[in-house]
Amino acid sequence: MIRKKQKNSGRIVIDLTGPQGNAFYLISVVQSTYDRAGVSKLGESIIKEMQSGDYENLLKTFDLYLGDHFILER
Repeated sequence: MIRKKQKNSGRIVIDLTGPQGNAFYLISVVQSTYDRAGVSKLGESIIKEMQSGDYENLLKTFDLYLGDHFILER
């Protein structure tokens, strides 16, 4: 399928229906993002919050903290 190019808001799109939708991948994104920012302790606490519930909780927590930088797409 070919679709029209969508406006890029500067955020990275993560396709949850593919391999990037894997919980381990999303956790690694959090870890690497906060490690690069030099606040790995904050990243660790976010990961704990992500792991405290089911997959939907993981997605909501990811979006809460990184929604300004990433778009989660189903």
